[in-house]
Amino acid sequence: MDDVYLFPDSKPVVRILQITDPHLFGSDDGQLLGVNTAQSFQAVLDAILKQPFEYDFVLATGDLVQDHNREAYHRFAKMVRPLEKDIFWVEGNHDIQPQMSNALAMYAQIQPAKHILAGDKWQVILLDSQVYGIPGGRLSQEQLDFLYKSLSQYPERYSLIVLHHNVLPTNSAWLDQHILANVDEFAQVLQQFPNVKAILHGHIHQEVDRKWLDYRVFATPSTCIQFKANHDEFGLDPRPQGWRELNLMPDGTIETLVRRLGHSEFSPDFGAKGY
Repeated sequence: MDDVYLFPDSKPVVRILQITDPHLFGSDDGQLLGVNTAQSFQAVLDAILKQPFEYDFVLATGDLVQDHNREAYHRFAKMVRPLEKDIFWVEGNHDIQPQMSNALAMYAQIQPAKHILAGDKWQVILLDSQVYGIPGGRLSQEQLDFLYKSLSQYPERYSLIVLHHNVLPTNSAWLDQHILANVDEFAQVLQQFPNVKAILHGHIHQEVDRKWLDYRVFATPSTCIQFKANHDEFGLDPRPQGWRELNLMPDGTIETLVRRLGHSEFSPDFGAKGY
């Protein structure tokens, strides 16, 4: 595991931008179900830069690429450069190691750290839920130990836990096959630390703000295609691409907002039966 990252500014409110599931390709014309993912990601980045939200750093919550192409990681790194703030990341099921770490390590803006001390009150812990070769997720014993160790080091800090896979069912049978498999083990670690406040993830290409045990659980729209909610068979949602803004407040509460492109020119193939 990498060292703890000490965020240099001790601000009372920690502001975070989340982007997730861009599914980029190595080539300029790569498409996922009819959507050019580089173009849709660029549209989201352009929209973010027009917003007044002054984020302190960025969380990229997995599935950065679709085709396992090293060049797609370079594409991601170059595209996010105008965001100008440090970017922290977790693996998704479509990502591949060691290409991901090796490629992203070439860019100073993109940080390898998985434990962030943010301001005076908060910490953010990033977990790898990837199981190579399958869509579903699991936290290895190494990751569970890292979570326990990180929470034990700073038990007085409020905690935001970040991973790729969802911990709650989506009421969509096809998607719920690919949930975090050992969610009970995850919960057993979390419940030893009362200052854990929320879990943030990607993977499901949907907006979620729900309660699980004592925690708020957030999921965020993809920057490319959206999955239809409450639908047992694979289906796509026509709502546009999005991102999430989070304000971590000094009293341990979280204020958050999902934004989407106002009008999306990126319409997927709604007849698709899967991907």
